[in-house]
Amino acid sequence: MTDLSVQVGRTRLKNPVIAASGEHLIDDAGILSAIAAGAGAVVMKSSNDSAAAQRQLLQAEYAALDACWNRVDWGPGAPREATLLTRSGLTPLGFDAWLDQARRMDAAARKADCVLVASVVMAGIEDAVRRARAVEDAGLRVFEFNIGTPYASQAAKGAVSTELSPARVAELVGQVTSAVSIPVWVKLSGQSERVPELVAAATGAGADSAVIAGRALGLVPDLETMQPMLGTSCGIGGYWNLPLTCHWLAMTRARLGAGRALIGINGACSGRDVARMMLAGASAVGLSSAVMLRGWDVIRDAVADLDAYCAQKGASARDLVGRAADARRSFAEMPVLDQVWRNHVPAPLVPDEEVRRNR
Repeated sequence: MTDLSVQVGRTRLKNPVIAASGEHLIDDAGILSAIAAGAGAVVMKSSNDSAAAQRQLLQAEYAALDACWNRVDWGPGAPREATLLTRSGLTPLGFDAWLDQARRMDAAARKADCVLVASVVMAGIEDAVRRARAVEDAGLRVFEFNIGTPYASQAAKGAVSTELSPARVAELVGQVTSAVSIPVWVKLSGQSERVPELVAAATGAGADSAVIAGRALGLVPDLETMQPMLGTSCGIGGYWNLPLTCHWLAMTRARLGAGRALIGINGACSGRDVARMMLAGASAVGLSSAVMLRGWDVIRDAVADLDAYCAQKGASARDLVGRAADARRSFAEMPVLDQVWRNHVPAPLVPDEEVRRNR
């Protein structure tokens, strides 16, 4: 096996495949399954003190859609190009029970050389700071501060947060990082043209890493009912989002430099996708929707496929980080290719004679 270990800020991971937060990681059995599947880190389902946010889990709904936007059966048999449309929610556990779960699962993770990450979606900053301190006091090694959910504009007021102002991100992250000494990973929104600036604000305020970029909101009309699928705008994601995430990773690396650890999320479905995000600048990559849809083998296969890719290239996982991003050029730097565009347009319906007559 090649060396798959990576460094995310102060945190070493045995491999860069992160089982990112989702409903499949609410129960102990799910967290233990992700650990057993070989994830380098597992992010617990997020918590906060908002009753409205907790109620969202009881209102949650999920759909897998094919390339023609038709619903398909949920499960491993869904086509690779499936898009996931969801209304998600937070853990149903109260804070004390959630923290007790975190302690127990951290003990199990340590035995497997896996890092358990406790995650909080901000409802209020005072609650987030309190939970961060409690997480550190419980002996956990990493705290994820999620201020980039896709749902804030659609959820009850104060339930969850989608922070899009760099100044606001710096203020909030600074309050959390000044309250704890353990690494803080900040999860940020992709619903912005300022992702690098948001990351700069978070890391400038003390975050060890930024998780980019969270899902966007989308609405899919149902042609039969003429109503929105799942009734409203929802979080939407799929394999097709990988180029967008890679773009933001590369742009952020260019903005902040190679020394800043980034975590890619949204669009990775396999070990080769993990490699693609790492080449774009990620030190580690989160997989969530693909695991929730297809099962725990997604994690196991991702680790194995990444290992095979690294072996083929004669590289460690760390060697991949940023290689494509650093080779990226601007449009202005690209060579002149003359009339290449003519090879990529359809043949005209109008005969040459008619074109000449109309000149």
